[in-house]
Amino acid sequence: MKTLARPLFQIALATGLGLAGQSAFAQAFDAVRIYGAAPAQDGGIVALAGVFGHEYMGSDERRSRVLPGLDYMWRNGFFAGTGNGIGMNFSSRPDLSYGLRLTADFGRDEDRSAALKGMGDIDARPEFGGFLNYNLNQNFVLISSLRYGAGNDRKGLQADLGAAYRTRLGTDWDLGVGMALTLANAELMQSNFGVTAAQAVTSKYAVYTPGSGLRDVRANISLTYHISPRMGLTGAVSASSLQGDAKDSPLTREASPVNGVLALTYLF
Repeated sequence: MKTLARPLFQIALATGLGLAGQSAFAQAFDAVRIYGAAPAQDGGIVALAGVFGHEYMGSDERRSRVLPGLDYMWRNGFFAGTGNGIGMNFSSRPDLSYGLRLTADFGRDEDRSAALKGMGDIDARPEFGGFLNYNLNQNFVLISSLRYGAGNDRKGLQADLGAAYRTRLGTDWDLGVGMALTLANAELMQSNFGVTAAQAVTSKYAVYTPGSGLRDVRANISLTYHISPRMGLTGAVSASSLQGDAKDSPLTREASPVNGVLALTYLF
């Protein structure tokens, strides 16, 4: 199992930092995880995950879904998939990855919750951005990404910063812990947490105009069982906390939710 220890560790990071974030869907593209083999080799991952999150970021209503996943990276650095988006890793170093990519913000439907009545939908939008990851050693990695284009005005900008540590528990188990935060501009905060004058007329909320800044912080713990050298089963739990204007929004019903993921993954 030694040859695939690092890729399986990346699976645990993806599960812990991504799917189990503040919202199971809002954090879908918070970082790029390089799956498969070493640089200059092709590699990919297929997954099936049960995601236990909330109806929207700040909601107190639970939402559970089963989601498939597929990501692939070619030896020239090009990658595409449901977890990383579409992009290019320009680095050939095993400890460093950086590049550009195209992802998506999935928006928010008004009919998802009674708390959103009169707020209207937030349309799904493409996002353009970049990423930079650095492995300090075999077990500790720093992760960052920048994304632009979310929200109905297409001006939402967010920066995600994270760090994760992993340790091996015997032959077949990995334990991972991680922390992450998201900074957002005023346009993105307005789309997700604000109430415009027009929305105040159609909803039960007063006008609310949040500013830019720290949106949320989160920490997670994950446990991965290596069923075989290429297959793993990962469970992860994430505790999050909305901050500042996001926490004070009238749409926020639960500022510190706990979410989880159970994922079966296979490397190919």
